[in-house]
Formats: sequence, C-alpha cells, structure tokens
Amino acid sequence: MRIVYQRVGGLDVHKKSVVATRMQITEDNRLEWETETFGTTTPDLLLLHDWLQEWRCTHIVMESTGDYWKPVFNLLESDFEVLLVNAWHVKHVPGRKTDVTDSEWLAELLLHGLLKPSFIPPRPQRALRDLTRYRTKLVQERVRIVNRVQKLLEGANIKLASVVTNIMGVSARDMLAALGDGETDPVLMAELARGRLRNKIPELEKALTGVVEPHHRFMLGKQLLHIDFLDEQISDISIEIAQRLEAMSLPPRSPDLRGDPTTEPAGADAEALPLTWSEAVALLDTIPGVNQKVAEVMLAEMGLDMSQFPTAKHLAAWAGLAPGNHQSGGKRYSGRTRKGNRPLSAIMVQAAWSAVCTKDTFLKARYHRLAARRGKKRAIVAVAHSMLVSAWHMLTYRQSYQELGGDYFDQRKKQSKISYLIRRLERLTGGSVSVKVQPATA
Repeated sequence: MRIVYQRVGGLDVHKKSVVATRMQITEDNRLEWETETFGTTTPDLLLLHDWLQEWRCTHIVMESTGDYWKPVFNLLESDFEVLLVNAWHVKHVPGRKTDVTDSEWLAELLLHGLLKPSFIPPRPQRALRDLTRYRTKLVQERVRIVNRVQKLLEGANIKLASVVTNIMGVSARDMLAALGDGETDPVLMAELARGRLRNKIPELEKALTGVVEPHHRFMLGKQLLHIDFLDEQISDISIEIAQRLEAMSLPPRSPDLRGDPTTEPAGADAEALPLTWSEAVALLDTIPGVNQKVAEVMLAEMGLDMSQFPTAKHLAAWAGLAPGNHQSGGKRYSGRTRKGNRPLSAIMVQAAWSAVCTKDTFLKARYHRLAARRGKKRAIVAVAHSMLVSAWHMLTYRQSYQELGGDYFDQRKKQSKISYLIRRLERLTGGSVSVKVQPATA
C-alpha cells in the first residue's frame, strides 16, 4: 500500500493516560515503531511532545474522545500537524482492540493516508466558541429558573401568567418583587402595571389574589435573585464576545511598519479586502430569524473561512442538518439526519422557528409547503438546512441575503399551478371551467 507520510504518531487518549506509538519508514524501506504510555498532566504531555520530536514526526493522529483530546491538542498543535479523527470512521477499518494496538493502528492508518481529519478551528475561534456555548447554557438555565417561578406561582394560586404575556416583563417583575417582599394587597400590586397593561388592572387584581405562604415568598425572592445574577452573567459574556469579535476583525500589522500610512493604500478596494468577523455578523443578521446572538454562535461554530467546506452540502452535513444516506440493494432506508455539530444545528433550528413566523418570506412558504406533506419537525429541519446553505453562499461570495418572497413557489410554475387548479374545479363541478383575467381595480 502506498506510503503517504514517512514519520507519524498515533495517540490513544484517555482521562489519565495517553498510549502513544511513533512510526517511521527507514532508509532501507523498513517499518519501525515504538509504543510508550504517558500521563495527561502538562509535564507528562511535554515529555510526549519531546518523545515524538525525537523521530521528527510530522503528523499526529488521535480520536475525538470527549474533551480528553483538548489538552493534548493544545500542546502539540504548534509543532505537529495534528489530525483529530472520528472514532466511528476508524472502527470501519478492521483491527484489534487494545490501548496499545489502538495507537499502533491509528499510526499505521495515518502512514497510508487512510484517515480524514475533523475540522478543528484556530485558537481564537475556539475561545469564541467556548464563550458562545457557555452563554447558551446560561440562557437555558435562566429559562429553567423562570419555569420554576411559574410553577411556584401556580402552587400559590397566583395566575399572573394568565394575564401578562411575559412574567419577567417590567411590570410583572415589579409585582413579583413586591410579592416576595411581603405585599399582600392585590390592588396595590396591580397598580404597578405600566403602559397598555393598565387596561387589565381588574384582571390583575384577580390574578394576584392567592394563597401565598411564607416559604413561597422566600423561594420567590431567591429565584428572582438567581435570575438577576444570570442576566448579569449573560450581559458580561455578550460584551466579551463583542470585544473578541472586534479584536479578531482588526487587520494584522507588521510591528516594524505599525503606524506607517504607506502600509495601507488609500485607494484600496473594500471588496478586495477579506471579510471581517464583525462584517460577517452583520451579513448573517440579514437572514430572517437570525439576530446578532444567533450570528455570533454560527460564526463561532463554523468559522469565517468557508473554503474548509467544499460546498454548502458539506457544511449542512457537518452540522447534522442534511438527510442521511442509507441505501442498499436498490432500497433506500432511514434518511434521518446524522449527529453533527449539535450547538450549530440547535441554534439553526431555533432560528428556523423564528423565520417561519415572519410575513411574506420564502422560508415561511417553504415551511408550510413541506409541513403539509412531511410534518412540522421535518419541515423545520429543512428550513434550517436552507438557512445554513444561504449562510455558506453569503460568506463565500460576500453577499447579503436575497429574499425570494412568499409567492416564490407559485410564481416559479405559475401556468402549471393555474392548470392544476382548473382541473380541480372541473372535477368538483363536473363541467368545463374557463378563466378570464380582468385588470385589478384601484
């Protein structure tokens, strides 16, 4: 079998140990390898680094086992070409199963170029990804606490959610704070309503009349404090994300030419400059259902450079939003989506639900067209797939979102649609139907 790399290393990574195999082709075309076991602390991983450099290994491969690969990758990425491979792909090539033979098998597969590496973003993007994922977890935790508040109110016979749309709104929040502080008069609490909510003061008085025990007030106060804490944390992380995006958007400058106006031509074409992270956020924000936070998560997960995905279909498959392909014996089996980048697929489905609520848009028309035949869940995944495909083209060609309109499917085959409806009318009436078009009156 053809040799692709001359000196490689294979790592079988665990929580407390790393079984490493270094392999090389000698001058007389003989295969040599050695296997050692190292710890996973930083000093041990530095010993692993030096051990691999002794044979001048150029490429290192390891499986993506949870988060255990990250410390190894952090210390090896600067001096080696590190390949992180999907364990599911490796298992399809037969081999023996022990820690030692796993590392040897990985090194041998890499030697012949039989492994396909996973996408590992550069270090600044990995930091941005950590921040956006943590913010998502905090938002989810805030939703859970708000649900607990609602459950607590129901247990105290407080039906505030039946009157107000959002129990965490400004007016409702003031009422809950007063309730937690010991207020018992529903009339006084209802007077805290603001704006159009004051039209519902009689309903609020009834809704705020309940059986509130001391432990209800205690728990409500703690839950409101927890929500305030989460709001502060989410706000701080959002500011940090915005600052990092701005710093990543700054063009690199040479230290010895810093401040020299000749290094930046005055007549430079803006279209010829590379797309910055801040510009990409504004670009993705033009997609229906995508706001600034969704755009930040999208960029943190898939990156700014779309050349790592040859086509939009590759990006959709990597995100886990493409139909599965399982076909054998001329029969097509389950087409359910495969596991991909779950944070990206989750945020795209969330954005898709927002997009299908917009008026007179292509995405809404696509959703209703598919939901009637395939169901709502399949339809929303298809809409998320379309949005991700649009994002790939927008970032690749630096173009804003082009809205096709809610009547796109009708206008695409207008005459065939008219013929179909005429045939339906003829079947229903039992006679011939003719259509006469008259100009619309003002």
